Amino acid sequence: MFAMTLPAPGRPLCAQTRPDPEPGPGEVRLRVRACGVCRTDLHVLDGDLPQRRESIVPGHEIVGVVEAVGPGVEGVALGQRLGVPWLGETCGACGYCRAGEENLCDSPGFTGWTRDGGYADVVAARADHCLPIPDGLSDVDAAPLMCAGLIGFRCWRKAQEGRAVKRLGLYGFGAAAHLLAQLAIHAGQAVYAFTREGDAAAQELARELGCAWAGASGEAPPEPLDAAIIFAPVGELVPTALRAVRKGGIVVCGGIHMSDIPSFPYAILWEERRLVSVANLTRQDGLDYLPLAARAGVKPHVTTYPLAEANRALADLRNGAFTGAAVLVP
Repeated sequence: MFAMTLPAPGRPLCAQTRPDPEPGPGEVRLRVRACGVCRTDLHVLDGDLPQRRESIVPGHEIVGVVEAVGPGVEGVALGQRLGVPWLGETCGACGYCRAGEENLCDSPGFTGWTRDGGYADVVAARADHCLPIPDGLSDVDAAPLMCAGLIGFRCWRKAQEGRAVKRLGLYGFGAAAHLLAQLAIHAGQAVYAFTREGDAAAQELARELGCAWAGASGEAPPEPLDAAIIFAPVGELVPTALRAVRKGGIVVCGGIHMSDIPSFPYAILWEERRLVSVANLTRQDGLDYLPLAARAGVKPHVTTYPLAEANRALADLRNGAFTGAAVLVP
């Protein structure tokens, strides 16, 4: 196999050739067709997520084809197209797993962080944590949906718990937000896109997708929001978003890592505003989301890179050199 491997946090990925992994019990080996480049990969590279292994192949937005099946795997066929998400394995035995909250599992494994991921031409994955890809989605279009799409979907459902949402704010208009915007607009919601100051390209993409308004994160929306979702890993946006939502509104933090949240006056949380976070995802999220995204016509705005140029793709993500999502193609 050919893989782009992270030897240690803070260092660039290095190209490596090694034997193809043999799928163990309950695993499949996939020939990778596409792998999205996610901001969480930057958190792994930078050490924001503590190193769990001596070296790791990043990547957790994987679309591939089954080419080998390990012992004990049932219901999976050679040649079947599957997706591999961030949540790569769960224990199935802890209280969270038994309660249907496997995203909070006490002993999880994560693709591209604790398990080798998809910055490679083959990958081994737990068969029971892979997701079927709807036929209407191409490999490249499906890849960003495996994390950016899924985490946006889980945030969206969290934002709508208990109260109807007519006006939805999205802070950080990157891969996750531009996918969720399409789904929310399809559902009849007005979407307000907040970008970095001066990011005209992201604001233009938001308008092209049908957002009702687009502006800088420091600007106030033209009317109070029912809910806001923060995708940018910037803690300073929390009080900003709280000020933007109406009484009884909710602010959802969607990232796995965020800089420190500054202190803020109680007055902007008062009047039953809520501040919550979303952690990981469940397999049911994927089973619910992927067919829905296909039916709604969700289509990522994609920039593709050869697998060997993963370092350039990550640098471009860090520097905001593209809008939408990036995908590596072996």
